[in-house]
Amino acid sequence: MSRTETPSMPPAAKLSHFAPPQLSLRLIAVWRRNFLVWKKLALPSIVGNLADPVIYMLGLGYGLGLLVPEVEGVSYIAFLAGGTLAYSTMNAATFEALYSGFSRMHVQKTWEAIMNAPIALDDIVAAELVWAASKSCLAGVAILAVIAAFGFTASPLALAAIPVVFLTGLCFAALGLIMTALAPSYDFFMYYFTLFITPMTLLSGVFFPQGQLPESVQVIASALPLSHAVSLIRPLLLGHVPAQIGLHLGVLALITVLAFWLALGLTRRRLLK
Repeated sequence: MSRTETPSMPPAAKLSHFAPPQLSLRLIAVWRRNFLVWKKLALPSIVGNLADPVIYMLGLGYGLGLLVPEVEGVSYIAFLAGGTLAYSTMNAATFEALYSGFSRMHVQKTWEAIMNAPIALDDIVAAELVWAASKSCLAGVAILAVIAAFGFTASPLALAAIPVVFLTGLCFAALGLIMTALAPSYDFFMYYFTLFITPMTLLSGVFFPQGQLPESVQVIASALPLSHAVSLIRPLLLGHVPAQIGLHLGVLALITVLAFWLALGLTRRRLLK
């Protein structure tokens, strides 16, 4: 071997990066650390997460609602409310997992500092996952309160959307952590938004029924995680029990588990060299 060559990592070592997660209750301490930092700016954070989706909902709802009186038997703004809640939850979880998570991992080196304590990387990444979902759930609850205040919820069944919002946050936080583990810089995240998040938002029934799409596109759209979130949240806000509730919950849970496992493996490979 020449001096310019470096020994490659043994195959067994590469595979060990993707071993099953080994978690402990120490992740709660990392979650609490993130919460205490966020609490200092909690109010502007909540307002920031609340303002954009509410403006879109009211603007599009009342604006296009004049042109589209009813969608699937309800007013357009009531139809839009469920999609807005799912969409805003996705956005909040994604931004936290990407930008804040990347800052703590790569820029501020917070994760490496925490690993000097008796806390494993697995617990740190899991805490990031749960924290991003928690933050998105707080934003979702705030938006749900606004939706209810405007009278766009049909019954107390809308409260059942809160655990769905949390699961949606977990799902998109896990997907976001994959990008965080791969990203060389903040600019990398624009590809994720442009090629995945934005098209998914347009195809998942947030702004219009998926039945308006070509049949071939409907097949793809129905498999997207945001579609499953919308299919659960919208009926609950309208006072109905969602159809195929087990399927939608199962898909979101499965994506969460697989995406977290992959994100953890990629993060191990990046930080535990």
